[in-house]
Amino acid sequence: MYRRVLLKLSGESLGGPTGKGLDENSMNAYAREIANAVRAGLQVAIVNGGGNIFRGLQGVGKGFDRVNGDKMGMLATVINSLGLAMALRSQGIAAEVFTATPMEPIARYYVRESAVKVLEEGGVALIAGGTGNPYFTTDSGAALRALEIGADALLKGTRVDGVYTADPEKDPSAVRYRELTFSKALADHLKVMDSTAFALCEAGGMPVIVFDMNREGNLTALLKGEEIGTLVHA
Repeated sequence: MYRRVLLKLSGESLGGPTGKGLDENSMNAYAREIANAVRAGLQVAIVNGGGNIFRGLQGVGKGFDRVNGDKMGMLATVINSLGLAMALRSQGIAAEVFTATPMEPIARYYVRESAVKVLEEGGVALIAGGTGNPYFTTDSGAALRALEIGADALLKGTRVDGVYTADPEKDPSAVRYRELTFSKALADHLKVMDSTAFALCEAGGMPVIVFDMNREGNLTALLKGEEIGTLVHA
């Protein structure tokens, strides 16, 4: 069903049960899922969050200004991408880390054509550093990169199996949406992605699929066209 996707993972997901630091078991589990999808023919680019290490907003009011706090958050996404890239290589999958700002020799500077070449050669491109600018979330960075590389969809891997009418972890009566529009998600204040990311996806015609990345086989099932998670579209 999909040829090329951009997978957005939260930093907390890489932190395992505590959502802090880097959890080896979680990284290896994600690497196995991604490797299986790549072997099945899917081209995968990845944008990681950095909340497991540092989130820019958490430093505001604690001695950090927003701009420098966001810079620290961008660096956190680079650490996560380097860790996940190593886990992917241990699965026999080529993985290259790109950064939004020059950071050689730690990682390659992001150039669209270079990242696409990695995908076309069967590798995974991990695009770190957000947009390279403060005041933009990694969701916005994921939307931007998905459009740039010509992805068929932006996949947002979470710990729940889609978008619900309320938080399913707090409200047992919450109902999962099979699909919904960007405008409804915004109008109903559904916490899928921030409004800037939504605006980019809506303007660029980029569908978003929110799904449970922690369930084994879900990523490959999406590749086969199975109905997984919630589809958000224009």
